[in-house]
Amino acid sequence: MALIVDLEKRLGDFHLQASFRVEHEALALLGASGCGKSVTLKCIAGILRPDAGHIELDGTVLFDSAAKIDLPPQQRRVGYLFQNYALFPHMTVAQNVRAALRHCPRQERRQTAQQLMEIFHLTGLEGHYPAQLSGGQQQRVALVRILAAKPSAILLDEPFSALDACLKYQLELELEAILEDFGGSVLYVSHDRGEVQRHCRRLAVIDNGLVGRVTTLPSLLAHPVTVAEARMAGCRNFTACTIHAGMLKAPAWGLNFPCSKADGTYTLGLPDGAVAPGDILQGQVERSMADDVTATTLLRLSTGETLLLSLPLTQCPSVGSTFSFTPRLEAMLLLPSP
Repeated sequence: MALIVDLEKRLGDFHLQASFRVEHEALALLGASGCGKSVTLKCIAGILRPDAGHIELDGTVLFDSAAKIDLPPQQRRVGYLFQNYALFPHMTVAQNVRAALRHCPRQERRQTAQQLMEIFHLTGLEGHYPAQLSGGQQQRVALVRILAAKPSAILLDEPFSALDACLKYQLELELEAILEDFGGSVLYVSHDRGEVQRHCRRLAVIDNGLVGRVTTLPSLLAHPVTVAEARMAGCRNFTACTIHAGMLKAPAWGLNFPCSKADGTYTLGLPDGAVAPGDILQGQVERSMADDVTATTLLRLSTGETLLLSLPLTQCPSVGSTFSFTPRLEAMLLLPSP
C-alpha cells in the first residue's frame, strides 16, 4: 500500500511533471522556492485539479484523468499541513479540532478532541482563538486537527519555515514522534537539507516543475546526477563545457584538461571539496563573509566569471587580493546539460 503520484499540471508558463511513489514512510520533496513543491501537494490533496495523470492512495484512486475520477478533498483521507496552518480564525482551539470529527457522534467528538489536545500539550488553550496562540501552538493545533480525521497520508508543506531556531528544533522533535507512530505515507516538502536528513530516509529533488529520481540523501550528496541535485547537495558553481577528442574545455573558467568521457556538451560543477592549493585558476577577491569556521568568498576570475567559494578562515584572503587554487579534477562534477 502506498501513495502513487503521476501527474501533470500547467499554470501559465509553469509545467509540473511529478511521478513518484511513497510507501508507508516519510519521503521528502526537496527544492527551492517556486519549483512546484506546494503545487504538487495541492494536486494530491484535491485543492488543484491536475491536467492529466493518476493519483492513488492505498488502493483507492483519488484522481484519474482517463477514467474521469476526481474525488473531493474531504473524501481523499489526506491530511494537509499548510505553511500558514490554515486554522479557522473564528473558532477556538477545541472547535478547530472538533471540526475534523464531524463524522463522529457529539459526545465522542468532545472526548476524542480532549484526548488529542492532552497528548499534544494543548490543555488550557481549548478556549483560545488562533490569533491568541504562538506559532508553535498554532502548528500543534493544525497537526491535532489533521490526526483527528485519521488520514491515510499526511502532506507537510515547509512545516518549520516560519519558526525561530529554538522553537523549530523543539517542534521537530515532537513531529518526529508523531510521524513514527503514524504508520501511513508522509510527503514532506522542504528546501532545508538538514530537515530532510532528520526526518526522511528517501527524497526526490524537484526543479522547475520536474520531479527527479527517488534516492537517499547520502547517495545524493556523494553522486548527484543532475544540476538540480548538485545544487541541493551544496555545489554553487557551474559552467558549460564540451568534451571533444579526449579534451574537456570550460572556456568561462579557462580550464582545459584531458577527459575520457564521451564527446558532447556538459555542465561542469565545482564543489567546495574540489578546491585545492595550486595556481591553475586565480582571481581577485571581491567580497568575503566569515563565520566561526569558514569564509564565503566571491572570486572574480580573469575571464570575468565569478566563483563562490567556502574557504577555511586560515586560508581566506583579504578583499582586493589575488587568490589562486587548483581544482581537484576527481572531485569535480560532470553533469548532463539542463
